[in-house]
Amino acid sequence: MGRIQRQKEMAEQEEVAAWAHGLEALHARISRHFVRPEVRRRARSYLNGLLSPIERKNGWQLAEQAGEVTPDGMQRLVAAARWDADAVRDDLRQYVVDHLAADDAVLVVDETGFLKKGDKSVGVQPQYSGTAGKIANCQIGLFLAYASSRGHAFLDRDLYLPRSWSDDRARREEAGVPDAIAYRSKTALAVTLVGRALDAGVTVKWVVADALYGSDSAFRRFLEERQQAHVVALRSNVYLWDAETLERLTVAEWVDRLGSEAWQRLSAGDGAKGPRWYDWAAIRIDRAVPDGWGFWLLARRNVTDPTEITYYYVYGPEATTVEDMAQVAGKRWTIEEALETAKNDVGLDQYEVRRWDGWYRHVTLALVAHAFLSVTRAVAHEKGAA
Repeated sequence: MGRIQRQKEMAEQEEVAAWAHGLEALHARISRHFVRPEVRRRARSYLNGLLSPIERKNGWQLAEQAGEVTPDGMQRLVAAARWDADAVRDDLRQYVVDHLAADDAVLVVDETGFLKKGDKSVGVQPQYSGTAGKIANCQIGLFLAYASSRGHAFLDRDLYLPRSWSDDRARREEAGVPDAIAYRSKTALAVTLVGRALDAGVTVKWVVADALYGSDSAFRRFLEERQQAHVVALRSNVYLWDAETLERLTVAEWVDRLGSEAWQRLSAGDGAKGPRWYDWAAIRIDRAVPDGWGFWLLARRNVTDPTEITYYYVYGPEATTVEDMAQVAGKRWTIEEALETAKNDVGLDQYEVRRWDGWYRHVTLALVAHAFLSVTRAVAHEKGAA
């Protein structure tokens, strides 16, 4: 055997050992929330299955991966076993921050659809899903991601419960929805997710969100009251008022006034095909703000189609530059990439549960598995591995 081959095999063995050690440490971190020993062992098997290369991450295949002859144990883990998914979520949040924290960290909030058949899965109804690109029979989950120069992973999740469910006692009881859960809009859920992270001591430079959340003044006001810098997208018909000029115009009307000299070409960060170039312009909006802070309307224009413009509301330190804003706005792709990876690699959307607890339990364990992949990748990258 040649020296190069031996070195390669040794490197592979070290990687396998590091993987096993890292997963064992993560399981040890969350295992205190699984009271019974058999439930702790099955949680480890569940994570192993989610991280394995099996095609589907449903109860049968997870059980087969664990060497079990029926899916009963795996199904019981997410349906009936005694453990607290929110407590595991709290440990997940700390695990991500412990390993991926950096001075440039941001929080990103977004939603995704889980396509479903029938009407029994909690929260399912015909509603718009970005996953399908149309109105489809689905559940909608909201997610909060932590993104830094070291990597990105999820901190939190919540299930959107439409009024067709929240106001129907029979459906709620059948799906095990807790009595304390009332109807909450997607924006209200986003406030809960971000607020929970900030209250837990997560420190970030910016919060980023798309136009569904940014166009809601209650969401922006929540962030401003927390003195939390943010770059959030806006619909073109949102009005902004300038205290100095006393003008109240839609964001599209504000941007229409700009001359060609106001635009500058900047990258919003690297994508799969290299730098993502756009033309950017910012308008300072005069509003009452604390000393050292400012408001801006930011516009991003497509280089090849100048009629395609995206608008952002920016609240941040007065010294923030347009280049800074563009870089932060570009961070939103991280949650899209993370959702895609979580669905493809750890079975985020491959659950076979219908009840409230079951959704939170499977999704939480899938986010733990995804975080492990993200942290492992970050550690390998910092060590110079491929």
